[in-house]
Amino acid sequence: MQHVLQAGLASGMSAVSGIHSGSGQHNKPKPVDPSFDGLAAVMPSDWKPTGQNRITYKGKNGDVHASPLCIGAWSWGDTSTWNWKSEEEPAAEAAWRYCLSQGVNFIDTAQVYGTGMSETICGRFFKGLKREDFVIQTKFYVVPQMKDILHPTDAPVKKLETSLKNMGLEYVDIYMVHGPIHIQSIERIAKGMAKCVELGMAKCIAVANYDTEDMIKMQEELAKYGVPLAANQCEFSVLRRQPELSGLLKACKERGIVFQSYSSLGQGRLTGKYTKDHQPPKEYRFSSYDMKDVEPVVDVLKRIADAHNVSTAAVALNYNMCKGITPLVGIRKEEQAVSNCQALGWRLSNEEIQEIDAVSFEGHTTKLWQQG
Repeated sequence: MQHVLQAGLASGMSAVSGIHSGSGQHNKPKPVDPSFDGLAAVMPSDWKPTGQNRITYKGKNGDVHASPLCIGAWSWGDTSTWNWKSEEEPAAEAAWRYCLSQGVNFIDTAQVYGTGMSETICGRFFKGLKREDFVIQTKFYVVPQMKDILHPTDAPVKKLETSLKNMGLEYVDIYMVHGPIHIQSIERIAKGMAKCVELGMAKCIAVANYDTEDMIKMQEELAKYGVPLAANQCEFSVLRRQPELSGLLKACKERGIVFQSYSSLGQGRLTGKYTKDHQPPKEYRFSSYDMKDVEPVVDVLKRIADAHNVSTAAVALNYNMCKGITPLVGIRKEEQAVSNCQALGWRLSNEEIQEIDAVSFEGHTTKLWQQG
């Protein structure tokens, strides 16, 4: 499955680059209109993200409470995009344990990541922990398979059964529709996802990459079964503010839907690791602008980071949280966990947010995958 995902990325899944060709570095980013009010989405000035904060995800039979920072586990077990090697697992587990020590109790994985290997690794990391000590979110694989054809309504249930076996768990906290390209109608997907809640296999239901219209439709369909829509996960960072500009972020807040961001660091582009002379690997498709266009953005983040004595990555993550967004961020070693957790315990000033807004990019949507 991971190779199917990578093939999709290569054919144009990246929201900010359109259809890829060659190195994928050909598209010029469009700056956000300076007249747009980026402070409208910002959390109250007396709020700051900490490891003790908990974000509430609405469920039918009880809510889920997760940290405001989430660990993205796409790289764990994924050989196609992330070139994972089995000997990396101890370092990744140490990174996860560090995050737990800082109050970050939330992991996001998916059935497609490493063709189930990411879920299996998560299961190994959970051993010895009390079930209430962690929150796990996995995603229903939406690229059509035989299960979707033979069991169009029950496909979410049948695929979640495999996920639970992979992780050695009785239920997941959040079960998410990975994207809007499923062959089933939203009505049928909603029924299948709601059945997962009815069977006690999932506490909360969410979606990813949905635009505002389809998100609302899914919320309405789930409501027929008494199941709230807990979250929508889309790419968001200073390199892709499209969900904020389109009104999707506002709609989420108005409807009590948590907005999560993936590629929160532009797949490493916002960490200072890459430069115009040291470009990211071509497999890192999301936010795949040429680094010569991204470097001025990173310069602003670094200047602010130095003022707060934190990492550049921490500023980029704090920026998302200040907008009321729960960012996902990948970790493979403890030093990355330390860097990312520096996003907690403080907040950017409104003036600093405006400085970052001033160098931000709009980003695009794609019909193939990233509609939100």
